[in-house]
Amino acid sequence: MSNRQTKTDVILIGAGIMSATLGTLLKELVPDWNITVFEKLATAGEESSNEWNNAGTGHAALCELNYTVEKQDGSIDISKAIKINEEYQVSKQFWSYLVKSNLIRNPQDFIMPLPHLSLVQGEENVTFLKKRFEALSDNPLFQGMEFSDDPGKLMEWIPLIMQGRTTNEPMAATRIESGTDVNFGALTRMLFDHLKSKNVDIKFKHSVDDIKRASDGSWELKVRNVDNGTVERHTAKFVFIGGGGGSLPLLQKSGIPEGKHIGGFPVSGLFMVCKNPDVVAQHHAKVYGKAKVGAPPMSVPHLDTRFIDNKKSLLFGPFAGFSPKFLKTGSMFDLIGSVKPNNVFTMLAAGAKNVPLTKYLIQQVMLSKEQRMEELREFIPNAKSEDWDIVVAGQRVQVIKDTAAGKGTLQFGTEVISAADGSIAALLGASPGASTAVSVMLELVKRCFPQQLKAWEPKIKEMIPSYGVSLLKNPELIEEIHTSTGRTLGLTNELQPA
Repeated sequence: MSNRQTKTDVILIGAGIMSATLGTLLKELVPDWNITVFEKLATAGEESSNEWNNAGTGHAALCELNYTVEKQDGSIDISKAIKINEEYQVSKQFWSYLVKSNLIRNPQDFIMPLPHLSLVQGEENVTFLKKRFEALSDNPLFQGMEFSDDPGKLMEWIPLIMQGRTTNEPMAATRIESGTDVNFGALTRMLFDHLKSKNVDIKFKHSVDDIKRASDGSWELKVRNVDNGTVERHTAKFVFIGGGGGSLPLLQKSGIPEGKHIGGFPVSGLFMVCKNPDVVAQHHAKVYGKAKVGAPPMSVPHLDTRFIDNKKSLLFGPFAGFSPKFLKTGSMFDLIGSVKPNNVFTMLAAGAKNVPLTKYLIQQVMLSKEQRMEELREFIPNAKSEDWDIVVAGQRVQVIKDTAAGKGTLQFGTEVISAADGSIAALLGASPGASTAVSVMLELVKRCFPQQLKAWEPKIKEMIPSYGVSLLKNPELIEEIHTSTGRTLGLTNELQPA
């Protein structure tokens, strides 16, 4: 069967949340297009999208302090928090559309209501949190946020964290009830089940080894069957590379100029999971603290209630780490292999700039379980070692590129790189990735299919009522979206029983 040639309209590489979202959008917009998906592993959502590879998900910038930065003049810049929250509202509208149209069922299998809290200690941090609260609470997207520095109130909100505290250091928290917990592994699998029912050809255990341009402008992929080693050729007019950490090497193979001068910096992580149901039952929230000085933004410590397999879990992390692999199932040579003549100086500049970060990551790798428990005890003073296990998180590959800030700048975020003609696009980067997947993929649709966009707009607006509208300028639309998505997705404001 070697070298069999197959033509299709769209190829999606990687069966994670991004390909699942793009495939679902395209199937709604143009049902008659043929879509083929290639995934190296045996099932969907096994790498970055997997529920056990993320300590906390459902990012709407309600509690993540790294999205609201204090400026030189002491004011708080909330623009990034607003952008992420607006993008999360887009995701919720799309998921609601899928549930209402019966394309996916049982939203409680992937999304649950859960309060989001930010928690800080020390005079300076309490002042920062109060300023952040004042900046956000006037904003219609962050309606319902409460602030308290009263230990009695904090005991009500987060008993597990407040019990057994001996310090007199001032503490404060903000809390917003309309937060959620999202299981992106479950959602990814649901979306692929739906795509399968729409005749999308999903080929598991198929690895894309090469991508090159054919003379007619289409893309030719060399695809290897992982089990028996046979190779097939597949061509498509449009290719999306959504392979998480595996995207960069494939983007480099495509040879598009937009993919040059870009590198990847792999960051691994660990988190702790509680195996004592009595402890799990005492906490019902996502609680985010402040990153330690010198720590990268993705290592903000947080204690998260998560719903996995319809069961309540408690996760703490992340502890950052370093591994040269680009995927959890990747190779030790991934990092070295990604260094090319066109990005070597970018990579070297990033290496020189990020010596403190690399040192920090290596120190994190060296921590013993007991040292990790000490960090956990900053959150849960009474935490016992025997109640907690260590889990290895997914690999994240941060984008390195030359920007106005200089050569080899490390980017924390998600980025779409596409060819000038829109025929191929790749998704690079990490957080807040999954939570903003729908916005990111709509942006890709806009960029890669400009000719079709006008015809598609009515359908996009049907799926996402706020499409093309600034939510901030339309507070009544925010209210409407909150109510309708809340009802469809089962996110009513009554607190769920613990």
